[in-house]
Amino acid sequence: MKKEVPVEKLEFGVFISELDRPWTETPFMYQGFVLNNEKQLEALKKYCKKVIIDLDKGPDLPERNELLTSRTGEGARPKLAEPLGPSVLTTIKQKVTYREKATVDEELPVARSVQQKTEVVLKDIMGTVQAGKALDAPRVQEAVTSMTDSVVRNPDAMMLLAKLKAKGGHTLDRAFGVSIYMLTFGRFLQLPREQLDLLGMLGLLQDVGMTAVPEEVVAKKEPLSKVELMVCRSHVAHSVSIIKETPGLPPELSGLAELHHERYDGSGYPKGLKADRIGLFGSIAGLVDCFDAMTHPRPYAEVYSPSNALNYLYNTRNVQFDGPLVEQFVQCIGIFPVGALVELNSGEVGIVIAQNLVRRLLPKVMVVLDAKGNPLRPQVILDLASEPKAAPGVPYRIKRTLEQGSVPIDPSEFFL
Repeated sequence: MKKEVPVEKLEFGVFISELDRPWTETPFMYQGFVLNNEKQLEALKKYCKKVIIDLDKGPDLPERNELLTSRTGEGARPKLAEPLGPSVLTTIKQKVTYREKATVDEELPVARSVQQKTEVVLKDIMGTVQAGKALDAPRVQEAVTSMTDSVVRNPDAMMLLAKLKAKGGHTLDRAFGVSIYMLTFGRFLQLPREQLDLLGMLGLLQDVGMTAVPEEVVAKKEPLSKVELMVCRSHVAHSVSIIKETPGLPPELSGLAELHHERYDGSGYPKGLKADRIGLFGSIAGLVDCFDAMTHPRPYAEVYSPSNALNYLYNTRNVQFDGPLVEQFVQCIGIFPVGALVELNSGEVGIVIAQNLVRRLLPKVMVVLDAKGNPLRPQVILDLASEPKAAPGVPYRIKRTLEQGSVPIDPSEFFL
């Protein structure tokens, strides 16, 4: 349920879902956010007169007033959590500059081939584990090397395939996507090549222990019982055991796989580690795993669009995850993530196929529907940074992102 509210009547804590002007004409990074600081409120007052709040994602104004009224009768204003210490980013000692060696169009066929081969390896991994046999470490390493090579050349191609492949919550789909996101984020952080390979392998194998969790627990829509929750959480120990028992894998991999459900504030499992005790790789693994889970269909929770998932992580930084690490992840994935469906100011609909790291509001878009909703044949590629015109004197701009399923188009049919 949504409600129109004058800006001067807003209270902290409400979810701003729409503005009275295009988002691209404002300084806000996201289309939809929780109002939680004075800077946001001042920007809203400067740019807007009215906004739409979403009551399904945040409280109504009267409810919020009651919740935030202190004993003195004054409204308390929530603050972002304070950091618990230095960011894990300070532990990065060596950085490598990566330059794109292929365009997304050039890399896409190569990336598609790598994806298909990796999926075969993943299926074999699951079959091997279920049969109680050891993993084929050389095959895993070969798959990771090919994925890393592609991401180093151009990360957008693999990111596009990972996003469009993400239709189900199956362990196979998630392992591929998590690995690609981790590789891309590691590249963005300028980690050395050998560390990228380790991140990619961690993404593929950290949830391999889910094969030991009964399907009826994984697919359950209702809240898990205490026993079922323990069974589900036991996948971490199973993953660690499988990795340890596989000769030829990096010796540090099993310890890192134990960390992806730990949380910055100590609320995670299995050890309840806090802040920098989780380490850089554990923090990256947890953050990426959470983002990927939120953007996948799950039997027990709604699917978030990438933009809304990033917005949630950003507004809860220093709680579940290291704040500066979250901020870097947001920069890496982008305001309009690769694979996102977007509506242009012309009324046409397109798919983001490449980022623009300098002008983040102006990615490369493949237009697939005209302003009347009819499929375009052939599709048109627009590099918004080159200022193509939607009308005389009016450059193309992204008006808003669209939820998957909101328009009669399946982005995967163009790339998979």
